[in-house]
Amino acid sequence: MKKWFYECQDIMKIIGVKEGKAYKIIRKLNGELREKGFLTQQGKVNAKYFNERYNIGK
Repeated sequence: MKKWFYECQDIMKIIGVKEGKAYKIIRKLNGELREKGFLTQQGKVNAKYFNERYNIGK
């Protein structure tokens, strides 16, 4: 099943960072999305946007 949103644990596995760094990434990316007018959810980040910003292929 395809995930629409990544949580902290997902980001930790994907890019190999610790929990604090993963939450920092989520806050930064959600801030960028809010500036563009999108709604965000605390503690989760849009998977498509995350993959685009980290240049992760499909």
